[in-house]
Amino acid sequence: MWLALLLALPLLVSGHMIEVPASKKECFFEDLHVNDKMTVTYQVGGGGHLDIDFWLAGPDGIALGKHIKQSTGTVSITAKQDGRYEYCFSNQMSTVVDKMVSFNVHGVIYVDDEDIVSPIEREIRALSHGLAAVKDEQEYIVVRERTHRNTAESTNDRVKWWSILQAVVLFSVVAWQVYYLKSFFEVKRAF
Repeated sequence: MWLALLLALPLLVSGHMIEVPASKKECFFEDLHVNDKMTVTYQVGGGGHLDIDFWLAGPDGIALGKHIKQSTGTVSITAKQDGRYEYCFSNQMSTVVDKMVSFNVHGVIYVDDEDIVSPIEREIRALSHGLAAVKDEQEYIVVRERTHRNTAESTNDRVKWWSILQAVVLFSVVAWQVYYLKSFFEVKRAF
């Protein structure tokens, strides 16, 4: 028999969108027990080069996962000790631009094999875990679509104004050429 079963019903499943100001960091905390699992998935949705620093630290302050200047990332841990685990998003490398960060946190509670679980319950838990993964992917796609839509709208706006400027310049040049050529055909009479 298995030494341990994992309860796939999420301890917490939450999606957040935060703004990390320039030269600042935002930290969050989760209380975990031994053998609990936690996964943090993030994506930068706006601001600057779409990069951010991320780290996850245990109760003793030692970094368990660290990403530097990444636009997306996932960190999964299994708690080795009871305590408060901290994860932070840092925008300290930027002095001007704020960053928009979307992130999800999933947790799984450890259950030892004293709690007997039926096969159907095991399947339900596996489906629940798969559903959470699909939800994560959908949120990632929504943020990515929003970023691409903003880029496309900005490009369309620039093309529109460039076209208007070209039309104004074209009509100005045409008007000047008509006036200039007209002056060649004027008969100048001396009286």
